[in-house]
Amino acid sequence: MNGVMGVIFASDNENKLNELTIHRTTASLPFCGRYRLIDFTLSNFVNSGITQIGIVTRSNYSSLMDHIRMGRDWDLNRKNSGIAVFPPFVLNSSREMYKGKIEAIYSIQDFIRRAPEEYVLLSNSNIAMNIDYDEVMDAHLKTKADVTMLVHRAKTTTSRRLVVEADEKGEVKDLYFSQTPAPEDKTLGLNVYLIKKDLLMSLVEHEYARGHVDFEKDILMKQLGSLGIHAFMVKRHAAIVDDVRTYYNESMKVLDPKIREELFYGDSIIYTKVKDSVPAHYKENASVKNSLIADGCEIDGLVENSILFRGVKVGKGAEVRNSIVMEDGNIMDNSSVCYAITDKNVTVTSGRTISGYESYPVVIVKDKTV
Repeated sequence: MNGVMGVIFASDNENKLNELTIHRTTASLPFCGRYRLIDFTLSNFVNSGITQIGIVTRSNYSSLMDHIRMGRDWDLNRKNSGIAVFPPFVLNSSREMYKGKIEAIYSIQDFIRRAPEEYVLLSNSNIAMNIDYDEVMDAHLKTKADVTMLVHRAKTTTSRRLVVEADEKGEVKDLYFSQTPAPEDKTLGLNVYLIKKDLLMSLVEHEYARGHVDFEKDILMKQLGSLGIHAFMVKRHAAIVDDVRTYYNESMKVLDPKIREELFYGDSIIYTKVKDSVPAHYKENASVKNSLIADGCEIDGLVENSILFRGVKVGKGAEVRNSIVMEDGNIMDNSSVCYAITDKNVTVTSGRTISGYESYPVVIVKDKTV
């Protein structure tokens, strides 16, 4: 896919992710023991031969910069092409942060126009999936679509998921946002779009000049009758993380070996920032069931149905159940953590009990001691 460049939006739904994105963008949200959410998008791009990539930031992006290190771990720190990271300001005198994707794309128009690639792949950064974009390009050319959008079958677990109605050939007939969660599966947009560069910039310029900012509402929905929009169905596992509940639920799904296989052990590798750390150490009283344990953990208690990131310590007599403990967490002796998400460097002191619910896990913010 030498003719395709990528644009990643690093900030999505941070107001819904609450405590988890106080100090970071959605893109750098830790996921599945050792990864960040942006690892999936970057890896999918690189594995498909897309090496000209722009990342549009919005706020709290220092952790993202530290993580990607200009793309070294994805072989993107190169003289030609590679990663370009853009600050969160649109081209206006007030230097305000962009309000939507249309403003974001308009603000990096020089980068997009100078790139030699003919096509642009636009993607949010809150998607965990493993996909070959060569298949998407083949479908795009075969259907002669103006825009190919990636979709999957899932429940509308949160509001404002983009619902897609398409015919048997994949031609999109209707687009609308879900208003409330619903129990039945629907065809939902994954916020990934393949489009010719010239067409994209023409559409963006037209809407930007009229003060419009929302790519889905102000371009896709408005132009549905005149643009040929095709839906590409992603049949392997795909997760959208857009609030605390979906972060917890999608993380817990990865404990299923079948889903883990689809995410990490297909034909393509998901890369992340390499850290040199020692293997996990299981002490005399350790008991671990159905959990993901990252490097550098030290366990002397019970861990069940949980995800432990690098460097987590679980003391003697401590219990961690149905929880996510991020990097360098310390669950001290005889404490209990259940249905919780503890951010980086959180300490749960001896004898303490933290308990949420499966439908509403409790979140402990970064660097806190409880």
